[in-house]
Amino acid sequence: MTKTIFVVWGDDLPTSLRDRGLHARLAAAGVRRLQVNIQDEHIAGAMRIDHLDEPIAGFVTVWDVEAAPVAEVLRTVATSVHAYAVDERRRLDPPESWDGSRADALANVAVLRRPDELDQAEWLRRWMIDHTAVGIRTQATFGYIQNIVTAPLTDDAPRIDGIVEELFPSAAVTDIHAFYGSGGDDAELGRRIDVLMASVGRIGADRQIDLVPTSRYLYALG
Repeated sequence: MTKTIFVVWGDDLPTSLRDRGLHARLAAAGVRRLQVNIQDEHIAGAMRIDHLDEPIAGFVTVWDVEAAPVAEVLRTVATSVHAYAVDERRRLDPPESWDGSRADALANVAVLRRPDELDQAEWLRRWMIDHTAVGIRTQATFGYIQNIVTAPLTDDAPRIDGIVEELFPSAAVTDIHAFYGSGGDDAELGRRIDVLMASVGRIGADRQIDLVPTSRYLYALG
């Protein structure tokens, strides 16, 4: 099963990406399952980090369909669209309902770049093997999906090497203990942050990262 993630920029995307008319055009382009991750009012106040000069507005994910026709449809509502083929690794399967309802979660999407000092094999080993357990153990994630970027599919696409989807309890938008699962214990919170940040640094995710808090919506289009 092929998976493509589109990174999108533009105004009013929380409305336009969820519009039924757009979904009908995407269905005509061959999309059968659609995932929309977008910044909206539900995650206002959540921490974000921007590496790119133009902050990412959201993400659109599709499966088993050619990227070019989908990108063409998305450009009718977005000012910029870039597509990436990815190899998905589902470490913690989140609850999923494909009826267009919003997931009851803070859905963070982290955009990663491999540091120059690590070759691809070593970077993947550190990320896929070493870091995975640390990330799950030190945070209150109940959904954890890693996407290795295998190729950019649009011209002049910004460099992206990995995309991580993490779902946290909704309270994590404003409560750091809810984010880390530390139960209100400040000492435990500090320990978890220290362990996580050390691991993050080993894969280069302490720099050149975009961290985009989103709401997550899933649609079955046909």
